[in-house]
Amino acid sequence: MTTKRIGIFTGGGDCPGLNAVIRAVTKTAIFDHGIEVLGIEDGLQGLIENRLRPLTSDAVSNILTTGGTILGTSNKANPSRYCTGKNPDGSPVFTDVTDLCIEHAKYHDLDAIVAIGGDGTMSSCKGLVEKGLRVIGVPKTIDNDLWGSELTFGFLTAVATATDALDRLHTTAASHHRVMLAEVMGRNAGWIALHSGVASGADVILIPEIPYDLVSVCDAVVARSRRGKRYSILCIAEGARPRDGAQVARAIDPTSPDPVKLGGIAEQLGAQIEAHTQLETRVAVLGHVQRGGPPNAADRVLATQFGHHAMNLVAAGAESRVVVMQQARVTDIPIEDVIDRQRTVTHDHLLLSAARAVATSFGEP
Repeated sequence: MTTKRIGIFTGGGDCPGLNAVIRAVTKTAIFDHGIEVLGIEDGLQGLIENRLRPLTSDAVSNILTTGGTILGTSNKANPSRYCTGKNPDGSPVFTDVTDLCIEHAKYHDLDAIVAIGGDGTMSSCKGLVEKGLRVIGVPKTIDNDLWGSELTFGFLTAVATATDALDRLHTTAASHHRVMLAEVMGRNAGWIALHSGVASGADVILIPEIPYDLVSVCDAVVARSRRGKRYSILCIAEGARPRDGAQVARAIDPTSPDPVKLGGIAEQLGAQIEAHTQLETRVAVLGHVQRGGPPNAADRVLATQFGHHAMNLVAAGAESRVVVMQQARVTDIPIEDVIDRQRTVTHDHLLLSAARAVATSFGEP
């Protein structure tokens, strides 16, 4: 199968390392395979609206160290369920525009598309694959929750950012003798909270996979106070929830493939801790700062490896594959394997054991 021209897009939330993948795919395509590359703007939104532009080697030079994405992104453009308006009651009207995407791909003579995104992006590509478009996926998510891959680029930079913030909270918490709660991203996976919490020496780490007991959390900070430790640091994943309660949502967006926007658990828990323990608490929500800024060295290397492997798959005529890291080796698996699945922290994960061994609490009774 001869490949002459491909498209590439970045979908879902932005994250450090996207530009590194764009650069690796484009330069590998041009220099190693003589293949033209078109950038699809704003994720699949650009394919729906026929907004594509040529990517040359000069266009992707000097973007390796830059955060964000030069192509723009969207987390609402699912072709099989695309919002095209509103009903009289205000509810969204969804339309399947997959055929329109295929039409635009054919108009530009695209032989394949490289899709850079997380599980939501891969799920959004399902209809395109079923219509015969060759798609090669590159996993992107700071949440590190793409099934089948031990690591996704952007995660290590997000962890480093969260760890730096937690380190800074240590000094202000110690100075004021407070309980400080830091809420980090991750959706339904606790990888960012677990890794940044361990790296910063957090006293309590709360993740979605282990529903917490409020009494146990309060006991942990009170016990520290009684030992003369006049402050405590809690690292909380946005998807954490109490044993007898639900996750906290800050917003619902019915037009998004992932309509529930998590957030607010730290504020809720902070108020509860202060009421139960009489210890002064403060809350810091890191939010989108975890997504921004330049990728660290490890993510630049990983993103380059992923982009290079993806382009070689395209040149070899592969289809419906997604690049993954398994056993510290870059490889690929069927894209169908990752759709509608999430990689979460297992209860027997070794990092949990290591954290418990140094007296970290996970809010378990």
